[in-house]
Amino acid sequence: MAEQTVPLIVDVDTGIDDSLALLYLMASPEAELLGITCTAGNVTARQVATNNLAWLELCGYADVEVALGAEVPIIAPLMTTEETHGPQGIGYAELPAPTRALSSRHATQVWIDNARRRPGEITGLVTGPLTNLALAVKLEPELPRLLKRIVVMGGAFNHPGNTNPTTEWNVAVDPDAARIVFDAFSGLPEGRRPVICALDVTERIEMRPHHIAALAEACGSTPAEIIDPDDPPGRRSQASNRVVRHLSDAVRFYMEFHRLYDQGFLAHMHDPFAAAVALDPALATTRRATVDVELAGTLTRGQTVADWRGMWGREPNADIVVDTDPEEFFRRAIERVAALARRVG
Repeated sequence: MAEQTVPLIVDVDTGIDDSLALLYLMASPEAELLGITCTAGNVTARQVATNNLAWLELCGYADVEVALGAEVPIIAPLMTTEETHGPQGIGYAELPAPTRALSSRHATQVWIDNARRRPGEITGLVTGPLTNLALAVKLEPELPRLLKRIVVMGGAFNHPGNTNPTTEWNVAVDPDAARIVFDAFSGLPEGRRPVICALDVTERIEMRPHHIAALAEACGSTPAEIIDPDDPPGRRSQASNRVVRHLSDAVRFYMEFHRLYDQGFLAHMHDPFAAAVALDPALATTRRATVDVELAGTLTRGQTVADWRGMWGREPNADIVVDTDPEEFFRRAIERVAALARRVG
């Protein structure tokens, strides 16, 4: 195997942007997908599992283990957000139904077994609520030291929330799990701390129609893939390439949602950015901090709070992404996913 291979466990709540994160990873030769674990968040955990299986089969990755995990948060009632991601979580896309079954293992066992088998090698990537990872840590307290590192899409620090005024969706769904994870990963040395991709940076990763057009052109899909803001809602792609067609239908829904909430005709690519950082940490500029999660606030439950200056007298437990180059991210994403799309046809 190539020296730069990155073994990964990927925990998702797929999700439109989770979908592109999976495509990015499948398109990246250095990504070694050891397992994909499913948690409830954007949609129910079982719908997440169906989406994951469908994307993998579409792209010829049918041998990657997909395991069902937590179907509800640790304490809070489940929230899902079909209005953001569509009834099935993938916008207007209609993927072929998957033909294979889920793993017989629970998601927590996938985390634990892989980490024990390859200590110090595996990167964990979590782009949904942290429920599965929190449960795995409860079962195996050494998990933070067995993993090489984790990359988490979640939280908001010096930035407004996208669920409540101070809260980001993934943490808001299961703040108790987030607290468990941040506590468990405390005390790790520099280079092993969780890397947190929060809204402060991920809302700068704005996919616009020209990115989809460039992707389609790069893989030779016809006709030209034009997502026009003036199109009637729900117009479907006619792209000859299957990956482009389904991705375009998913992203169109996401762009329409963002416009409905006065954010512009665009789609924030939170999760694909986190996937790119998991493969290449140099894509992100980070700043260390001590992170905790508010659990008791009447208005602020689920808020991620960063102590940047050591006021709490506790050691840093996270490296928060504070800057990146969005153009470089999109250059990589278009180049890689276009190559995958050409292979799939």
